Amino acid sequence: MVESALGNTRSYELFERAKKVLPGGVNSPVRAFEPYPFFVDRANGSRIYNVDGESYIDYCMAYGPLILGHSFKEVLDAVREQLVKGTLYGAPTELEVDFSELITKLVPCMEMLRLVNSGTEATMHAIRLARGFTRRKKIIKFEGCFHGSHDYVLVKAGSGATSFGTPNSLGIPEETTQNTIVLPYNNLQVFKEVIKREGHDIAAVIIEPVIGNAGLILPKDNYLNQIRKLTKDHGIVLIFDEIITGFRLALGGAQEYYNIKPDMTTLGKILGGGFPIAAFGGKREIMQHLSPSGKVYQAGTFSGNPISVTAGYSTLQILSERQGKIYPKLEKNCEELKKALADLASDHHIEAQVSSIASMFQIFFSPCPVIDYTSAKLSDTQKFYVYFQELLKHGIFIPPSQFETCFLSIAHNEEDLEGTINAFDRALHTVSIKSRSV
Repeated sequence: MVESALGNTRSYELFERAKKVLPGGVNSPVRAFEPYPFFVDRANGSRIYNVDGESYIDYCMAYGPLILGHSFKEVLDAVREQLVKGTLYGAPTELEVDFSELITKLVPCMEMLRLVNSGTEATMHAIRLARGFTRRKKIIKFEGCFHGSHDYVLVKAGSGATSFGTPNSLGIPEETTQNTIVLPYNNLQVFKEVIKREGHDIAAVIIEPVIGNAGLILPKDNYLNQIRKLTKDHGIVLIFDEIITGFRLALGGAQEYYNIKPDMTTLGKILGGGFPIAAFGGKREIMQHLSPSGKVYQAGTFSGNPISVTAGYSTLQILSERQGKIYPKLEKNCEELKKALADLASDHHIEAQVSSIASMFQIFFSPCPVIDYTSAKLSDTQKFYVYFQELLKHGIFIPPSQFETCFLSIAHNEEDLEGTINAFDRALHTVSIKSRSV
């Protein structure tokens, strides 16, 4: 049992130093929490260890990439072998061709693709390409969907933008987002009305098929199918942002899971096997408009770098070869945690919603079903803070925000699940006690 986050003496010292050189003491706002975050020393399998020698069963998993767990041996061995050959060339490699060919086999809509370095890059260039292809200006995104931190999509975004300050970031000129239409997720009627009114001006619809950055929000039945139909009818490029769901809901991502083929897809997180890489791709007729074969420009010094490609290729090979064991195990374990969390919330008389799919889950401290960004925001974030802190005390690390998602890996075993459920019980007991005392 971890006694208290306040006992992290080395973490406190490091945080004080970090605040002097890093805004907020962190390099990404989602890593910040009160009174200060723990600093990591190492991680292995399902566990992460801080600089004070405390260990946690990890359900953050670097916010999704580590489906195989921390420090997976086969991936690290492949990376070590590549390291002695060089880290960056500035020229094409056979490996990136092998990697790209494998991606096109696994992801239904990916006929061609371009490797980049981050999810933000992937969505930014996908939108630019869709505009270049259609010769239209406007795009549609949805409240609560997070597509990176570039100007066109940081409008009522999820993730850190939901947790910190207003949804619209300072520093983005109003004229930059005047062509970005923001609609409520899971509201088909509003979508139909906008498409009917402005469809001829809309270049792309970009959507997280399952929202993973405002908590975990699932699409209503037939919602994604109708979006696919309407975009196709109006010549609008449908972009599935599968940075989170790619290779996690299924080997072929959400588009395989829901049997819907978008025009374009963005990938990241699991794609890199713990290293920074992302991709955007889709129909050949669209992708051929990308430079140097077309007039839509995109470039990057580190794009397709051999270290990240090696890690990603190794990870996708493992998932492909063992999918029959990996995905059923992840789903079974996730369902066990979801059921336990829902049952325990009920036992402790806490009004809560527990959402899960495949190997992702989240609890919302709310009496109302969570179907969109607005209903997610009704959740009691103070209760979630108590829940998060209590789990930390009992050796469980989850993302510190109500508006994030928990992730499982194949490294989580039965002992981990048993310890986690016991920690859920204790944490929810404390939530219940403190709620009654307010």
